[in-house]
Parts: sequence; structure tokens; C-alpha cells
Amino acid sequence: MVIVIKLGKKFINIVYYFIKKFNPIKENKVLFLSRQSNTLSLDFLLLQNELINMTSNRIEIKYICNRLDDNKKGIIKFIIDSFKSMYHLATSKVCVLDSYWPIVSICKHKKELTIIQMWHSIGKIKKSGHQTIGKPSGRSEEISNLLCMHQNYDIIISSAESWNPFYLQSFNTSLDKLYNIGLPRIDYLLRTNEFNKERILDEYPFLKEKKVILYAPTFRRNIIPKWEELLDYIDFDKYFLIVKSHPNQKINTDNPNILTCPEFSAVRLLSVCEYLITDYSAIAVEAAILNKKTYYYLYDYDEYLLKNGVNVDPFYSMPGCAFKNAKDLIMDLEAGNYNQNSLDNYREKYLPKELGTSTAKLAQLVLDKLS
Repeated sequence: MVIVIKLGKKFINIVYYFIKKFNPIKENKVLFLSRQSNTLSLDFLLLQNELINMTSNRIEIKYICNRLDDNKKGIIKFIIDSFKSMYHLATSKVCVLDSYWPIVSICKHKKELTIIQMWHSIGKIKKSGHQTIGKPSGRSEEISNLLCMHQNYDIIISSAESWNPFYLQSFNTSLDKLYNIGLPRIDYLLRTNEFNKERILDEYPFLKEKKVILYAPTFRRNIIPKWEELLDYIDFDKYFLIVKSHPNQKINTDNPNILTCPEFSAVRLLSVCEYLITDYSAIAVEAAILNKKTYYYLYDYDEYLLKNGVNVDPFYSMPGCAFKNAKDLIMDLEAGNYNQNSLDNYREKYLPKELGTSTAKLAQLVLDKLS
């Protein structure tokens, strides 16, 4: 495996050298790269629209989105997309990505290219990147070094300054590269909350009849999800339960009491929920933007700390709202004892100082690098 990676890196850099040599940079070209989905993410769409509006469409935007399905066909497609990205990296003035893209990190780029890592979550609740090297949920140190994990970023988008120490560790970077702007979805949540609510209720009018609980867990690598105990204690005569699996980890939702609302993302479904139940997912930060009552179901807390680890421990960041036991969580929810003071303090500490300006600031940052 190591030899294959070393030979592959040499071959890629040789090919990339000639691509750079014979293809000049286009001064108005921006490239979006993602391994999070096969289509443009919400953040990319919002940024793209803002860039087009600010430049009166005098900008060239290219994007490559490939979630890398772990099968032969998926791997071949990702290899093809990786070579495509080499051409676009060689001819773009700015590259914006929301995840690790190997070609970005292992290749030597033109000095004129600015690489902006906006990541795909608002904050770093769980450990990731360099923080998990050598852990069961992370990569080995040897492979991480060979793949130059998270190298070559010129700018990294963070949210509130409270997150900065974790971004520095996760990306193994320096403070001067961090920009506390936040992601475009912050603006989206604030601007479209009522619109999303109306759309969802038009599609599912019966949701008006009971309070809605949204369960949205994080991705677990090398940990088996065991969340179903929640179903034993929720009173389905009083509540609707919507379950949204992580895109990279489907969980069993065959229970007739569970709604999945496939037409709507978890972010949009925040608009109709009374309560969010999550764990180590950054959707907790998105819920905080909308001041949604958030509970943390940490049934695998000890195992998760051992195999992955957290930066922001819900037992300390949200006292009175985190539970290992499903029964205790639902009992607190039923009793109406939600600790709003915990949520208020969380919002104060972990949200950007200025809400609603992230998209414009990020777009202006991109345009400044084009000029």
C-alpha cells in the first residue's frame, strides 16, 4: 500500500507539472471541490450565487463533487475526477473545498492559486483530521504523512474564535490562516426558517398535530450505532420522530413510528422541530443558530472518546442537556425541564459575533483573491 501511494504521488506530480506548464491560469476562474456529496452542497450553492450576483455573472465557476463510493466503479470515477481536478487546479485562481481532496494536498501548485478550505461543518465538536491520527476512527500516521493530509491550504474558514484551537489542531495549521467568518448556511438558516417550515408543513400537514423531535446523529467510524433505545421511551401519541441518518452512515429506519422526510435535509427540518436530539454532530451548532432545544444522546460516550474523541464535550458545554441513557433524556424532555441557560451560554460562546454576514464575507474573500 505504501509503495503504491509513493509511486502514485510521483506519477501524479509529473502529470500535474506538464498540465501546469501548458495551461495558463484564468483570472476569473473559481473551482469548487467536494467529497461530501455528488452535487453542490448548500454552502457551495449559496457562495456560487453570491459570487455571480457580486460580479454580474463575470466569473467562471467549475465544480467537481464526488463522494467516493467504496466500490470498484466508484473508485474509478474518483480517479477520473481527480485527474480532471488537476486541470482545473492548474487553470483556476481560487479553489474552494469543503473536505480533504488528495490532489490539493499532495501536489505542488502555482503560486497564483489560492486554496480556501471552508470545511463542511460549523465548528469542530468532534476530533478530526490530525487530531485522530493513530486512533481507530482516524488514519495511521504513515498514511496521513504520505497523503499530506490537509496541506497546502492558504485560508481556512472557522466560525467563532472559540473553535480556533481545534481548527489549528485538526488541520495542523497556523492562526494566521484562520478566518472567523462562518459558513453560508448560517445566513440560510436565519433567512429561510419560516419558508422552510411552510414548505415542510405543506408536504406533511399532519406534523402540526404533535410536537416534532428530530434525531440527527453524527458519522461513526468503527462504532456500531445503537440508538434504538430512544424508541422505547418516546410517547408517539404526543410526538412525531423524524430520523435523518448521516450521509455516510445509513441507520435502520424501518420502524413504522419513524419519519424520514427524504425530500428535506436535516438542516431544513430544524425549522419544524421542537427538539433536536443529536450527539457529537455539528448540527447542534446549526440548531443553536435557530435557538432550538437540543439534547445530546451519548449512549456510546466512553467508546467514542476512546476511538475518536471530542473537542467540545456536551456534558460540559451543555450541562443538563446531555444524557447517556435514553430513558433519562426523554424523562427530562417530557418534564419540560430544558436548561435554556445552557443553550444561551452555548450560543454566546460558539456562534460568530455577527450572524447573517457569512456568505457576503466569504464571497468578498474569494473576489479579493481574484483581483
